[in-house]
Amino acid sequence: MNIYTVDAFADKPYKGNPAAVCVLESPIADDRMQRIASEMNLSETAFLLRQGDEFSLRWFTPEAEVDLCGHATLASAHLLWEERLFTGSELRFQTKSGLLTALKAGDWIEMNFPLETPQECDPPQALTDGLGVGYRYVGKNRMDYIVEVDTEETVRNLKPNFQLLRSVQARGVIVTSRSERPDADFVSRCFYPAIGVDEDPVTGSAHCCLGPYWRDHIGKDELVAVQLSKRQGLLRLKVLEERILIRGQAVTTMKGKLVNEVN
Repeated sequence: MNIYTVDAFADKPYKGNPAAVCVLESPIADDRMQRIASEMNLSETAFLLRQGDEFSLRWFTPEAEVDLCGHATLASAHLLWEERLFTGSELRFQTKSGLLTALKAGDWIEMNFPLETPQECDPPQALTDGLGVGYRYVGKNRMDYIVEVDTEETVRNLKPNFQLLRSVQARGVIVTSRSERPDADFVSRCFYPAIGVDEDPVTGSAHCCLGPYWRDHIGKDELVAVQLSKRQGLLRLKVLEERILIRGQAVTTMKGKLVNEVN
């Protein structure tokens, strides 16, 4: 089985968010996919299986399968085109979040994802204690909490208590603020200790929530976002009525083959 590592939302190696991509020749069991993801020990491992003109796509963290993942989808699209495993102009992925598509846009790849708009809510105590900072807004969608704080500096300097955040009943916690830099609209960091990823370097699916949130607060549909992890990443967004277009770049850093597997 061929497996690759791709740095997503990056234009050079060792930036952005590394994802493993497994290209399957036939279906394999869920527990086998989970073992491979645990062995790769990256925030996500993607599993691709061709089905006619489309691909089945699933995503696993080291501890759990997830319903939506942006950076591993970007990594998968990049890899399929780069390795010439697909030569068409539009990739179609069947996933647990329905049909996702990807298009080439020059040096960028544009993904079409669902909006995951948050609704304002009262934060649980473990969330506020786990972040340890004040907030301007707390909301939640079907997957994550989103917390707006006062400044980019607050986002950058966060030191969460991951043990407390792990007890929050959600996939993860997105912390965001307006950007203080002229070339970006907003910044964020994303924490997912409940599924085995304390901090995700660059989180495409979080921007399905961040995009509509900042559209409503900034007043424009096209946005530039920076995720302030140590590796950092740049995303370009266009918020539509029910969908969001997420643009990013990617770089392959490793190619290999899985051997000595236990079936």
